[in-house]
Amino acid sequence: MKLLIKPIQFIYCIYALVTFILVMLMVFPFVIISLLWGNITGGNMIYQLCRLWASIWYLLIGIRHKEIYEFPHDRTRQYIFVANHISYMDIPPVVLIAHQPVRILGKYEMVKIPVFGWIYRAAVILVDRRNSETRARSVRALKSALRNNISIFIFPEGTFNETKQPLKDFYDGAFRIAIETETPIKPIILADTLDRLHYKGIFELTPGVNRVIYLEEVPVKGLTLNDIPTLKQQVYRQMESALQRYRNYPSA
Repeated sequence: MKLLIKPIQFIYCIYALVTFILVMLMVFPFVIISLLWGNITGGNMIYQLCRLWASIWYLLIGIRHKEIYEFPHDRTRQYIFVANHISYMDIPPVVLIAHQPVRILGKYEMVKIPVFGWIYRAAVILVDRRNSETRARSVRALKSALRNNISIFIFPEGTFNETKQPLKDFYDGAFRIAIETETPIKPIILADTLDRLHYKGIFELTPGVNRVIYLEEVPVKGLTLNDIPTLKQQVYRQMESALQRYRNYPSA
């Protein structure tokens, strides 16, 4: 059976890659035009174009986006969204849940990908964690977004979680910004992206459902920077518990 499935999956992955590029090329001219409206209005337009790209691509390759709200979510409020990070397929659901103005903190290395990298550069706040100057610049850009009534999205693990545990250790950045700007944290779980595309390679892509789970928001009002470890642990435990429910990780 595996001998039959593997060639079919290979053909499917080639098809998915070709459609990925074609839809990106269709969207790209409108992204360039959107830049004429500036960082705020133009940036918001780019995210709506990215949502359109992801919706079309999902439809073409047989992936279904599904949002599950464990707690009510107010789209009129600002949040610092945080999510688990385990696959390149984390990107489409992140833009599909951009029902409100948002900016994503993304790794600089992704700009090297042809076509996608051009749009990526225009859409995200770039960071190179190896460079202290770019880290500081990205923090200023994230805070600027919040001042302009735009939510931000950060993967607190920083890189793919390739361990057997639900989550890797979190960096402080998202939690420091939350406390300094008094912006509540909204944890998100990407439950199926590892099944849709394993980090082992692009030829692991499979069709199916891709669930996004909204967890209870975590308020930060009144906290100080001394509370970062406690806040980080609270969010970590909340997300870990959700991953154990939705992905059947063993309980700690």
